[in-house]
Amino acid sequence: MESIRIGILGYGNIGRGVELAVRQNPDMSLVGVFTRRKPERITTCFPETPVYHTDSLLDFTQNIDVLILGGGSATDLPEQSPRYARQFHIVDSFDTHSRIPEHFDACDAAAKETSHVALISTGWDPGMFSLQRLLAGCILPEGQDYTFWGKGVSQGHSDAIRRIDGVVDARQYTIPVEEALRSVRAGENPTLTTRQKHTRECYVVAAEGADRERIENQIVTMPGYFADYDTTVYFITQEELDRDHRGIPHGGFVIRTGVTGAERETRQCIEYSLHLDSNPEFTSSVLVAYARAVHRLAREGQWGAKTVFDIPPAYLSPKTGAQLRQQLL
Repeated sequence: MESIRIGILGYGNIGRGVELAVRQNPDMSLVGVFTRRKPERITTCFPETPVYHTDSLLDFTQNIDVLILGGGSATDLPEQSPRYARQFHIVDSFDTHSRIPEHFDACDAAAKETSHVALISTGWDPGMFSLQRLLAGCILPEGQDYTFWGKGVSQGHSDAIRRIDGVVDARQYTIPVEEALRSVRAGENPTLTTRQKHTRECYVVAAEGADRERIENQIVTMPGYFADYDTTVYFITQEELDRDHRGIPHGGFVIRTGVTGAERETRQCIEYSLHLDSNPEFTSSVLVAYARAVHRLAREGQWGAKTVFDIPPAYLSPKTGAQLRQQLL
């Protein structure tokens, strides 16, 4: 069996998740982890996983088939994805929805310069939820989409809080508004603002002497993350965070309600849901599956930026077309 050689850039929650996920895919092998930290200070999930400094990454252009980027969307991926798309076929999990078009354009231009594939905004939202919205809209053209996230920890939003000066650590929970969810499932087709669908709770460990009022204001007014939501900030100790907020659960629902029939009298509802004990481990599993697709696209000579909309589902699977038709169709 062909082994797809995977590299991991960054060793946070996503990087660790990718390391674990590669082990579950027998057609893949891990070349190593590349980190900005001192490699000798990194403890990987498996002791045999090689760890290198990012300064040596370009020495591996001939050894890595797909580079999976584990950085955050706030500052890492906008710089790293276009940069490394010039040297590698890449997969990232850029999740700032409003900025996806510009991120796509930057990665597309960079990847096409040197004939590489850059699959962006992969995970579960954007990613799996995006696909469900597309499919449901095609099936029920007269209808309305609703997406609810949580309750769960958002990695991207938590990372954005941690980037604020004076913040030591943080967890951010996205919580669906139950009344809105009930109304959608009942087929009432409510018109909901961003604020009416979710609330956000932030648990923040501030540095000693840090201006908490400034930190809270920066959080609740942060565009693209918190400004459009009712956001509550709780300042707690590191011990409380470690004790009460250790896990990274998440999940959510994509719902489309619509009508069919000659008089549009038949009500239909499509619902797709995820219930995740570990947001990063699931997201990483999606990234790894799409790394397989990127490898196949590259072998076909396809270049430039891609999203989940551009990937044939069969390209995610290690099974042959005949196996898929026999076992799953």
